[in-house]
Amino acid sequence: MSHTGGISLTIRSEMPSSAPNLRQEAQRLIQAKDWRGALGCLDQVVSLDPHDAPMLIKRAQCLLALGRLPEACEAAAAAQLKAPPDPVLHDALGSLFSRANDQQRALSAYDRAVTLAPNNPHFIFNRATVYRFLGQLAEAEADYDRVIALNPADYEAYGNRSELRTQSIDANHIGELEALIAKGIPEWQGYVQVRYALAKEYEDVGDYEKSFQHLRQGAAKRREHMRYDIATDVATVDWIIDAFPAAPDDGKQRCGDEPSDAPIFIVGLPRSGTTLVDRILGSHSQIHSAGELDHFALCIVDAVRRLSGGVKLSRRELIARSADLDFPALGLDYLERARYAAPGAVRFTDKMPLNYLYCGLIRRALPNAKIVHVARRPMAACYAMYKTLFKDGYPFSYDLEEIGRYYIGYRRLVDHWQATLAAAMYPMSYEALVADQRGETNKLLEFCGLEWQDACLDFHRNPSPTTTASAAQVRRRLYGSSVSQWRHYAAELGELNGQLKAAGICTDEAQ
Repeated sequence: MSHTGGISLTIRSEMPSSAPNLRQEAQRLIQAKDWRGALGCLDQVVSLDPHDAPMLIKRAQCLLALGRLPEACEAAAAAQLKAPPDPVLHDALGSLFSRANDQQRALSAYDRAVTLAPNNPHFIFNRATVYRFLGQLAEAEADYDRVIALNPADYEAYGNRSELRTQSIDANHIGELEALIAKGIPEWQGYVQVRYALAKEYEDVGDYEKSFQHLRQGAAKRREHMRYDIATDVATVDWIIDAFPAAPDDGKQRCGDEPSDAPIFIVGLPRSGTTLVDRILGSHSQIHSAGELDHFALCIVDAVRRLSGGVKLSRRELIARSADLDFPALGLDYLERARYAAPGAVRFTDKMPLNYLYCGLIRRALPNAKIVHVARRPMAACYAMYKTLFKDGYPFSYDLEEIGRYYIGYRRLVDHWQATLAAAMYPMSYEALVADQRGETNKLLEFCGLEWQDACLDFHRNPSPTTTASAAQVRRRLYGSSVSQWRHYAAELGELNGQLKAAGICTDEAQ
C-alpha cells in the first residue's frame, strides 16, 4: 500500500543509561524478526521513557507483526500523542494505522504529515491510498494528480488514478499516458503500470483493440520479471485431493463452536465477486468483515511444522501431513488469531480468496463454519484476472495459457469440495447475483443463518474501508457491465476459450 518500507527513525530523547543497550537489543531482535523478544525490550524502554515516540512506534510495529491489531493501534495512538512535528514520523504512524486496518486514524496521521511537508509526493501518495480505501475517490484523485505534478516519474500514481473511476471521452488521461510511453520508461515496473493504466482507460472509452494491445504488452513484461512455475500449482490440486478424498466424518457441532459465532469464509478466484459478497454480508448488523486474513494458511503451516519437528518440507509433503493434524486445535488456533482482526465481533467474514485451497481443512477444523464459494463464468473470470495488475500474488494471471491451466485446476478442486462438502459450502454465482440481487442476497443470508436486513441491498453505502482491488467498484450500486465484457476480446481470447473447452469446461454464456 504505502511507499514506506522499514521505518528508520533518528529522533532521540534523554534516557537513563541502561536504555541505549535496550534500544540496541530491541533493534537486533526486530532485524531477526523475534517480535516477542523485541516487544519485551521495547516495553522496558517505554517504561523508562514513555515520551519516546520512535520507540513507541517500534513497539506498535512488533504488535502488528504479532497480529495484535487493536493493541498495535493503541500503541500507535500513544506514539501519536507524543510525536513531535516530524512528517516522517507521522507518515510512519499512518502506515501503521493503515496496516492495522484503522484507516480513519491513518488518514489523520497522513494529513498531519502532508500539512508538515505539503510538497512531499511520498506523503501525499500514502494519503491518496487511504482515501481510496475509505471510498473518498475524488479526494484520492486530487492527491494522485498532485503526486504526479510533483513527481512525474511516480508511475504507480498514474495506475492507481486510472482505477478510481470510469474514464470518459471527455475526461481521461490517455494523451498523458501515451506521451509517457512515447518518451520511454526506464524501469520495467513503471512501464507495466502505464500499460495497464492505458488498457483500463481505452476499455472505458470503448477502444477495445488498443486496450488489449496495451494489456498484452503490460502483462508480458510483468510475467517476464517473475519466477513462477504453473506446473507446481496444477500439481497442488492433485496433492490436495489425494490428502482429502472424502467428506469428514466429524461434521457434528462441537461445544464451544456454536453456529452463532462460527466464521463465514468467502472463497474463490480473485476478481470473482468475493469483495462484493463480503460487502453485502458486512453490511449486516451481526457481521464484522475482517478482510483478507492469511491466518488459516499460516495456522496450517505452523501446525504441520510442529507435527514434523521443524523439518523443512516440500509443498507436497506439507499437504500430505496436513491431513493428520489435530483439527480441533487447528480451529482454536485460527479463532485465536482472528480474534485480533475482529475484536468483540460475534461473527466475522474472512474473504481471503485462496482459502478455496483449504476447504477440506476448514470443514474439519471448524465444522460449523460457513463457506461461500463465489464464481463467475469461466471466460469472464479469466479475463478479469488477466486485466488486473495485482500488488502481490496470483503470478499465473499474466499469461493467458497459464491462466487457463490454473483455472482448470481450480475448477477440479472446487468441484471436488462441492461434491464432498456440500452441506458446508454454498455455491454463489456472480451473474445470478447481478441478475437478481434481492433474491440471491436472501438465499445467501439464509445459508449463513442471518435474518434479512435491507442494509445488505445497500452495500454501496457501507462506509467501512476496503483495501482490495475492488476498492472503487464496491462504492457503486450493483452493475452488470462486466458480466460479458470479455466478449469485446473474443478473438484475442480465442485460444484460452478453446483450452477451457478442451478440458470439458463450458464457456457458453447461457450456462
